[in-house]
Amino acid sequence: MQEEFFSLPPVQSEIEVIKLPSWKKKSDFVAEEVPVALVYNGLSHVVMMCSPQHLKEFAVGFSISEGLVPDYSHIFDIEIKPGCHNGLVVEMEISPRCFWNLKDQRRSMAGRTGCGICGTENLDKVYKEVSRLPNTYTFDLKHYHFGLQKIREAQQIGAATGSMHAVAALDSEGNFLGGIEDIGRHVALDKVLGLKAINNWKKEVLFLSSRASFEMVQKAAVSGIEIVFAISAPTNTAIELARKANITLAAFCRENSANVYTAPERLLGSF
Repeated sequence: MQEEFFSLPPVQSEIEVIKLPSWKKKSDFVAEEVPVALVYNGLSHVVMMCSPQHLKEFAVGFSISEGLVPDYSHIFDIEIKPGCHNGLVVEMEISPRCFWNLKDQRRSMAGRTGCGICGTENLDKVYKEVSRLPNTYTFDLKHYHFGLQKIREAQQIGAATGSMHAVAALDSEGNFLGGIEDIGRHVALDKVLGLKAINNWKKEVLFLSSRASFEMVQKAAVSGIEIVFAISAPTNTAIELARKANITLAAFCRENSANVYTAPERLLGSF
């Protein structure tokens, strides 16, 4: 895998604003977002708006969670280059079989911030085939607060700008695996799923700073994640998919409370 040979844009910038009602000038920080094009074997597939960091992880996680490759071994090379309109291009070389399948199912979409399914050509392509996950691990809720803490720690840019989402991953024993923030919640998840693939993590428990939407649960299901905690609300389609895929889905997660919607048997103990 090739590394970036140029300086990536900053993830935040300082600007001057006028504070109401005092009308005094003050400094503020805003998160940077840039268009990132993912190119497979020379074929441009998708453009997403996201934070200009962890782009290798994003490319790997997106490729797997969108079903473009089955696993990391089918990605032979990744190179990040500057693109037009201050954007970035992530060029990937994937296996011939995966590229052939990609051309068969190709879609072209210009993603808004963290968009998960916009631009999909047919409604039936929104719903990917997901297998029912086995019960291969459990999670002791004594580690629950640690997971919430790691979400907050992952949002360093978010603390300054107020406009970032984060995903943190623990293993089934409560050990911290990694966490990444991004302007888009889907992109933050893809970046962590990329870390999972690159580092060959097993038995992950995800903590999301966002709501548990259908696309977030679907990405978890495709990637074999059995347990997901979300800070905000779930949607009805997310709950239905979690039930179908046998994912343990909890939402409205707070310091001393959470709602468990599906497969509660994986959760042990108490806060």
